[in-house]
Formats: sequence, C-alpha cells, structure tokens
Amino acid sequence: MQKGSFIIALSLLTVLTFGETKTPIPQSPLGVKGVLLFSDDMNGTEHDKRWHRVVDTFAFENGALKGTQTRVVDTPSKDGKSVIKAHAAVYGLEVPTKDSIVEVKMRFDGCTMMDVEFDDRQYKGSHYGHLCRAQVRLDKVTLMDEREGSQNEIIKALRNDPSKKAEVTKLMMGKSATFPIKLEQNKTYTVTVETVGDEMRVLIDGNPVGYLKSAGIGHPTKSKIELGVAGQSGWFDDIKVWNASLAK
Repeated sequence: MQKGSFIIALSLLTVLTFGETKTPIPQSPLGVKGVLLFSDDMNGTEHDKRWHRVVDTFAFENGALKGTQTRVVDTPSKDGKSVIKAHAAVYGLEVPTKDSIVEVKMRFDGCTMMDVEFDDRQYKGSHYGHLCRAQVRLDKVTLMDEREGSQNEIIKALRNDPSKKAEVTKLMMGKSATFPIKLEQNKTYTVTVETVGDEMRVLIDGNPVGYLKSAGIGHPTKSKIELGVAGQSGWFDDIKVWNASLAK
C-alpha cells in the first residue's frame, strides 16, 4: 500500500453535533501494550480463520484487505417478504478483548468512511451487540458509545415516538464526539484505537485526534472487532491487536 502522511487541518477542537460532548484530547497514552493477540500483514493466500464476512463485500487483494460497499440502497429480498437495508461493508475478526490497542493501516480509495468497531453479540441491550466504534472520514473522526447511545435498544424504541424527541436528545448527550482532521484519498494512514476502561482515544500517524469517555466503552466483554467501509472502496493493511493495561 502507498505510504502517506497525516495532515492536521485545524486545531484539535471538537466539532459539536447532536448528542456530542466536548472534551480535550489526552496527549498521553490511555494504555500500555501487553500481549499481542493478533497480527495480519494481509499477504499470501491463506488467512486467519478468525476473519469472517459480516456485510458484503470484502476481499484480500494485492497484499491488503479491500472493502467495497455493495448494499448501497434498500432492496427487496428474493422472496419479497422483507427489505435488505443499505449498509456499509463490514468484515469481522473474532478476537475477544476488554482493554486493547488496535493498530491498522487505512487507505481511502473512493470511499467516504472507514471504521474500527467493537461488538458483543451476546449482549442484548444494544442492536446486534454494538458497543463502540471509531469512524474515520476525510474531514473528521467520530468516536461513538453505541451501547449507551445510537444502538441502545431503549433509545431506538423511543425514537419511534416523536413526542420523545427531547428525552432522546438528553439520553444521547455525551455518547459521541467528533473532531476535525484532513486526510486525502489514496494515501495510507496508520490508525490506532485505544480502548481502556470507559475511555477511547484515536491516533492517526501517531497524532492524537479524538477522545471519548462514556460508560459503554467500558463494556467488559468485547467479543469481536469489525472493520467497516462506506461508499466506494477502502483498504486495510497490517492490523495488530494488543491487550492493554492502564497507563500510569
């Protein structure tokens, strides 16, 4: 994959939108790397069996993992009884963690968003066990507590009632944070996601670019990691996952 550089477009101030919180980004690590749980340079023809398809479409090509969103619009199922919803492409990795440091190279190749997500499929309090994620776009990075926020089943139910809008707004406060960045298509960036306790910090090429502290991040059993791509294509490479302990 082509090497690239990271350019900070603006000072690291939070861009506030619905339900977000403004918190300074810690400049020191949240955690210390422990045991290396997983590593894949994406080369060769054989790949770790812990990788698996979640939502189409991913493929190992040219020594990297290419994701392309193919569920672009809502489509009727073959039997006509349901609708297959538009969805980002998602590839899963069965590596259980609690506190961790995930490092992966990303390259935008026409896509609009790439992300690293943590789930617990056994947890029923949020849709599909979604816990937390870090979304990277060309102009911003967004950190989300999905367990207590956007994917929380109680909040999702309340959203169906227009009279509950104020209640939903209150419940969503502090569950996400967005920070401005400036990336370029077809350049490779090393993205690091630290999740330690109830805190998440994101770095790009070693520069701290985002931070969120929220209860759902501290979920004790993150049973899997998922990589997502929205839009056209994006490439992942050289992923590493470490256990982490609280930095002193």
